[in-house]
Amino acid sequence: MKHLLLGDEAIAQGAIDAGLSGVYAYPGTPSTEITEYIQMAEAKQPRGIHCRWAANEKTAMEAALGMSYMGKRALVCMKHVGMNVCADAFMNAAITGVNGGLIVLAADDPSMHSSQNEQDSRFYAKFAMIPCLEPSNQQEAYDMMAYGYELSERLKTPILMRVTTRMAHSRAVVETVDTPRAQNNMSMPEDEKHFILLPAYAKKNYAELVDLQPAFTAESNTAGHNTYLKGTKPEKAILTTGIAYNYLMENKGLEVRGERLEYEGASILKITQYPLPTDLIQQMVADGLKELLVIEEGQPVVEEMICGMVPSSVVVKGRLTGDLPRMGELTPDSVRAALGLKALPTNEKEAVVVGRPPALCQGCGHRDMYAALNEVAREYAAPRIFGDIGCYTLGALSPFHAIHACVEMGASVTMAKGAADAGQHPAIAVIGDSTFTHSGMTGLLDCVNANANVVVLISDNLTTGMTGGQDSAGTGRLEQICTGLGVAPDHVRVVVPLPKNMEEIKAVLREEIDYPGTSVVIARRECIQTLKRHLKAAKRS
Repeated sequence: MKHLLLGDEAIAQGAIDAGLSGVYAYPGTPSTEITEYIQMAEAKQPRGIHCRWAANEKTAMEAALGMSYMGKRALVCMKHVGMNVCADAFMNAAITGVNGGLIVLAADDPSMHSSQNEQDSRFYAKFAMIPCLEPSNQQEAYDMMAYGYELSERLKTPILMRVTTRMAHSRAVVETVDTPRAQNNMSMPEDEKHFILLPAYAKKNYAELVDLQPAFTAESNTAGHNTYLKGTKPEKAILTTGIAYNYLMENKGLEVRGERLEYEGASILKITQYPLPTDLIQQMVADGLKELLVIEEGQPVVEEMICGMVPSSVVVKGRLTGDLPRMGELTPDSVRAALGLKALPTNEKEAVVVGRPPALCQGCGHRDMYAALNEVAREYAAPRIFGDIGCYTLGALSPFHAIHACVEMGASVTMAKGAADAGQHPAIAVIGDSTFTHSGMTGLLDCVNANANVVVLISDNLTTGMTGGQDSAGTGRLEQICTGLGVAPDHVRVVVPLPKNMEEIKAVLREEIDYPGTSVVIARRECIQTLKRHLKAAKRS
């Protein structure tokens, strides 16, 4: 059957058809649609696929490893910065190995469309010494799920699949299998000690992982996902990875216009599986390679590695040399320039599209929370407000200009504590309900243990609003969580952020700022977007 699917949807359908038993994820653009697709899939219920959101990426990774331990196939999904959160479990999963197939999906966001950085998840695969898949189109993404699970189970290793924003959020026709594979039966690991990382066992496991490296490389050489095409002028070659292959092929099709293509007749090595295929690289060198252009999305991972794999006489070009931009997404135009082609006429987007900076929705409870907070903050000489990751991060922009820092998920609470430790008063943390349960709770425990003079303001919109309204792990339980962590019950306050309650909110904030210890103010009102959806659903019923 043929379907028009996003890259994320192709991955999800590929996992279902490959016998998936559970997907574990925390929502994060551009990975969110994978889990949402599985949650909405017709096959979910009859096949009993587990697909609830996890509290964060670390818990997701650990739960997926637990499902793999029982012999079932599991999928973990996250955006690239989520790899940092799950890194402990991810790295150690390479040492334990797997029982049922385990694929870790990392969706990178070059150009930082909705992220704090441009990190490249392929480094994590190299760091953990496990195979990595990087599909160049939606059909490959679908097909590689079945292949990835088979490879994972055959070599007893987790597999990292890396995609980028354009791959995740573009559509193409995908041909799927007619009959999905049955799920694995539950089975225990043959060697249970493999999952016990006491040093004596871990050393043995690590030696086995090192011994597997030639098998991983052999798979890259022979599986057929990496392809080498010798050109008519093989002294020049192009090495391209993942979605960047499409930018290359789009420009090669323009040769008919009679332009001088600097790499006309060059050999092409397409990489969609790592470790790098040493045999194919050696063949490229043996064919007389003198100049190599590396076109890859993200950071110059391959460009750096290839320099140590080809003779020093070979000139390697790419992002490091300035032949391609060092930062941001590649485009057909940037690849075109690297190929020696003239730029095509275009309308600069700035000339035809009016800039529209992001802003909090009209009617959003975060707006009223910031309005009250700003009024109270102005009553103090030098207030410091530490923000966090979510819709409310937009409070840094006009008209509020309310926060002074925003680093990563959960940092608001512990940065406020550190500032208070240094003598800052008032030190206020602003964090959302989903981010609080993701990675803010441990910071609050640190505050309680030190009796830090901070106010943690949880802006609770009863959902994970920034990524589309997914369930939030702490909904309905924030007060119990905070008191359970040791915050004095009298200093866990709840307000409703509405204009009519402005004086009450300001009074509560003043009282808790003046309290010499750790306090929590929960500003609770449902996200205006999910409220609209709930009201529409109520009318239909």
